Order: sequence, then C-alpha cells, then structure tokens
Amino acid sequence: MDDITTALAALQSQVARLEAESAARRLLARYMFLCDSPLPEAGMAPEDRAAAIGALFTDDAVWQGVGGAHGAQFGAHRGPAEIAAHMRKFYAAENPRQIFNTHYLTAEQLYAESGDSAEGNWVQFQPWVHDDGSSLIRSSRLHVRFRKTAAGWRISQYRTENLFIGKLPDNWAQTLIASSVLMATA
Repeated sequence: MDDITTALAALQSQVARLEAESAARRLLARYMFLCDSPLPEAGMAPEDRAAAIGALFTDDAVWQGVGGAHGAQFGAHRGPAEIAAHMRKFYAAENPRQIFNTHYLTAEQLYAESGDSAEGNWVQFQPWVHDDGSSLIRSSRLHVRFRKTAAGWRISQYRTENLFIGKLPDNWAQTLIASSVLMATA
C-alpha cells in the first residue's frame, strides 16, 4: 500500500469509530428521553412508551441493576420484551405515582473500537417526584454497550449501579411541569 492508501484507510477507520460513538450517544439520549416523566413526546401511551424503550435493545440484550440497591430493586431483564415489561412497571406504579423524573448524564467516557460497536460509562442523576409530594434524588453509574444491527444501532448491555439515593424535602419544587408541550405540533 502506498502512503495515500494507508492514510485514506486510517481516516475511514477513524470516521467509522466517530460515527459509532455518535450513534451510541444519540441512542442513549433517546433511551433517557423516553424514560423521563412527564414524557416530552406528546400522545404516547404508557404501553407504547415501554415498547419504544424495549425496541432500543438488541434481541440478546441485558438490562441489569447491579450491586446493593440497584441489584435488589431492578434485577436483570433479557431481550426487548422483558426490558419493556420492566419499564412498564414504573409507568403503572401507584401510591405514590411518579409524576416527574428526568435524567442528567455526566462524566461520559465513550469508546468505539470499530464502526460496529461502542461502549461507555456515565454518571447519572435523577430527581424523582411523586404525586404525594415525596421526592428523592438518585445517582448511579452506568456501563452501556452498543451494537450496530440490521435494524440500526441498539443497546446490547445496560448496567446500572447505585451510587446514592437521597430523600429530598417534600414539595421542594417551586414549579413542576405537569405535561410536556415540547414535542407537540404547532
């Protein structure tokens, strides 16, 4: 190979890795967006929402809470149907019912070794507010693997480990969105 061919191959490889990282980042953002409450996407029924989350995963995917609090609370779920069923429990929970939850991701460490897969670590913060006024904040560390499939990019492994759970004062939020109009058509 001549220098130009070698340089071109190196650039193609680098672009493929960058595209993989970008696709993984967008996929994780879509997952978090669908998990937020109230859902910023208008008109999606809870059943459809859970199915949309499940569809983000590969057929052999594992969604798993690991260690102490997350291992005990969340367990492991395999494949899109089990993952969707797990998510459905959050939207169906009553007494108290979750009315607000949003995901803040930080400390990203995302790597793609090839154009077909990527994996990364993040730290996540989530305030949870329930309809009885009770609230808590959770922080967890995530390790997520992504894979390019015939259907597009999907999550192949999602592991979450609790860092802390803290009680927030009841009714701490001065204002709280009841429903989102962000994605509503004008």
